[in-house]
Amino acid sequence: MRERNKISKVGWGAKLLSYQNENGLWADSLYSRKWISTTYSMFLLKNFGLMQSNKQANKACSILLDKGFYKDEGINYFINLKHSETCVTGMILSILSYFLYDDERVHRLVSHLLNQQMKDGGWNCQSYSGATHSSFHTTLLVLEGLWEYEKSFVNNLSELREARQRGIEFLLQHRLFRSHKTGKVFDSKMTRLTFPSGWRYDIIRALDYIREVDEGKDERMVEAINIIIKKRGIGGVWLMQSRPPGKLFFEMENMGEPSRWNTLRALRILKWWER
Repeated sequence: MRERNKISKVGWGAKLLSYQNENGLWADSLYSRKWISTTYSMFLLKNFGLMQSNKQANKACSILLDKGFYKDEGINYFINLKHSETCVTGMILSILSYFLYDDERVHRLVSHLLNQQMKDGGWNCQSYSGATHSSFHTTLLVLEGLWEYEKSFVNNLSELREARQRGIEFLLQHRLFRSHKTGKVFDSKMTRLTFPSGWRYDIIRALDYIREVDEGKDERMVEAINIIIKKRGIGGVWLMQSRPPGKLFFEMENMGEPSRWNTLRALRILKWWER
């Protein structure tokens, strides 16, 4: 608790909070200015472990929900869309749930996402355009949102747990990074250790999620685990291998150099795996 109290006062957390405007937004943007918009700034603050009682964060939560809650009971920040965006809804659910923003509409976001789950167990923001196979990216974003909600509001609700288990099974059927059709690596970016990851999926993010929900180990994770082990560098640390292109308020870690964030995640994944 003592360390978490420091997040708003020193380091990355304090610096990021300093960029919030008086109107409660970052970069005067709800979502689209990657990676400096309110959504991505709040997503980072959540991952840093900012205290849930933080007044700046709660002001932003109110804006994100009020400006985005759509008639289909998901989140839509886009003028050209006539439906909610599944990836964004998952991210906003993560943020609101983590910061304990107890608004009746938050619970309706969950129902919306459960209704969007596809036959193969995952989710895809392109389902409205006819996609029939789930997306790695969308699936993990929704899984993260459902887990934050479950931790904050309803412990071990069977419907949520079943949805999460189906989503994890979708990822495991793909060995966390392989095509279900060819068995080849679906996207080489998924095997790089990325920070901050934004909306992008990668194996360290997926493994860290599975570790946290602790639904059990599976032999289909072994290949991804071995990739993490092989990436351990000199001195037992992991490097910053990539970050998605786009603007940041400030660089937190340098490409090709030791990464505290990747090292933290890798160590806790391996501790869980080897337990």
